[in-house]
Amino acid sequence: MIIAIDGPAAAGKGTLARRLARHFNLAQLETGLLYRACGLKVTRSGGDPRDVEAAEKAAKDLDPGDLDSPDLRSDEAAIAASAVATIPEVRNALLDFQRAFAERPPGGAKGAVLDGRDIGATVCPGADVKLFVTASVEVRAERRLKELLERGLEAIYSRVLHDMKKRDAQDTERAVSPLEPVKDAFVLDTSDLDAGAAFAAALEYIEQQSLSG
Repeated sequence: MIIAIDGPAAAGKGTLARRLARHFNLAQLETGLLYRACGLKVTRSGGDPRDVEAAEKAAKDLDPGDLDSPDLRSDEAAIAASAVATIPEVRNALLDFQRAFAERPPGGAKGAVLDGRDIGATVCPGADVKLFVTASVEVRAERRLKELLERGLEAIYSRVLHDMKKRDAQDTERAVSPLEPVKDAFVLDTSDLDAGAAFAAALEYIEQQSLSG
């Protein structure tokens, strides 16, 4: 089973992906971490993440174990990720990584859950289940603010909301692969749902798909 989960930031994709992976005994890949892992691999080896050759090599050398580092949540990783993400060779290599993960899940898993951007449209267009997890921008900003404060970072709601609206505009208005549900995706609005209710709704849909299939 391959489950593709797309959606905007702070909609609940990651939490839902982890719960579905545990429930169905699937491998899980938070695809956004790939660029952080790639960038960090370059900088930790003394290289420049803007260097095409070094970044491409790091992307091709990535393995699932590189995604377990807590350092991937650091500012250093975020800055490096922004640099490598602009390199087409890196994007192509990481696309190959994602597809290989879905086709040959690690750890003897019976399938995979991938969450991020362009999963249902580009990475796994033939996925058994496609979910588009969303929520109002106000709710997502509140969730992101809570997350930042819990990590001990300084943040204010108005700034988080502004940044999220800006990112939403960039994602939905881009010429290539704008952020939107693919036609065969189940749209799950979590604005009024906690993690448990979102999981229950997704599970009900997946089970209905299994019965109808």
